[in-house]
Amino acid sequence: MKTEQQTQFKTAFEQEVYEGLTTFPKKVSSKWFYDKKGDKLFQQIMELPEYYLTGCEYEIIDTHKQEITKLFQEQAGFDLIELGAGDGKKTKILLEKFASEGINFTYKPIDISQNMLDELKNAINHKWPQIDIKPEQGSYFDVLKDLGNRDTDRKMVIMVLGSNIGNLTHPQAVDFLVNIRKTMRSGDLLFMGLDQKKNPELVLSAYNDSQGITEAFNKNLLHRINEELESDFDTNQFKHWPVYDPETGTAKSFLVSTQDQKVTIKKLNLEINFTAWESIHTEISQKYDDNIVEWLSKEAGLEILAQYSDKHNRFTDYVFKVR
Repeated sequence: MKTEQQTQFKTAFEQEVYEGLTTFPKKVSSKWFYDKKGDKLFQQIMELPEYYLTGCEYEIIDTHKQEITKLFQEQAGFDLIELGAGDGKKTKILLEKFASEGINFTYKPIDISQNMLDELKNAINHKWPQIDIKPEQGSYFDVLKDLGNRDTDRKMVIMVLGSNIGNLTHPQAVDFLVNIRKTMRSGDLLFMGLDQKKNPELVLSAYNDSQGITEAFNKNLLHRINEELESDFDTNQFKHWPVYDPETGTAKSFLVSTQDQKVTIKKLNLEINFTAWESIHTEISQKYDDNIVEWLSKEAGLEILAQYSDKHNRFTDYVFKVR
């Protein structure tokens, strides 16, 4: 049940929370996990033994940094544009390599969190003051629009690490890749990490760690709604519930109401009723194999130029060019 509809929203957060909680089934995007508290929680998640993704991709980039550098390098220089940069932990391996070899490039990290961008810029300025870094706060789609209108012939390398594309369904992923391809010219590259299908137990434990940090990360969405939109979610009355379908390779996370309850969101003039065991879908984390990636790339007009995997083949970084 909801109150009289509000038609004007001050922020995208307000609009997506309103629309997501007044639809059925209820859903709110995982991108809203990230405020200052959420950023710190995700940094903790990346250090967890169960969260294999970060360690696998770190290993890949560290092992193949020389080959990757050769692929990226251009005599006239290049722009390294990272979508969803976060704290740049894995990218710093390449930045250090580029800086040590005096490679001509500009690093343009993009993230929805201004807090993370500020921390990243300060860290890079401190360690490698010679690196030209130009952070930009915003969503992937806003940034891609700007890239499509660029007025330079300089080579562009777009990076999307951490299997961030996994937060999209396959049709959404194709649209996302099409939008990237439209910004690319001959010689430009897309370097993208994609988590691979594997033992379902490994996947599930990555989203349901023994320390409860992933649960806190998901519930931070409710804390954020409470703080920013003046609501009264009781997070103790919601259960974090991840599931994984090995057939489709789709991992999903939900917050499940453990009882009948009513939540009031004052800033949205909204009341939401939950029945016992009703859910809010908060996240999708898609897993892939080479056949799916080949299909995605063809649908988007891209071609796989190279690929690198960790020693256990749990994660793969692909390099794409325009087909």
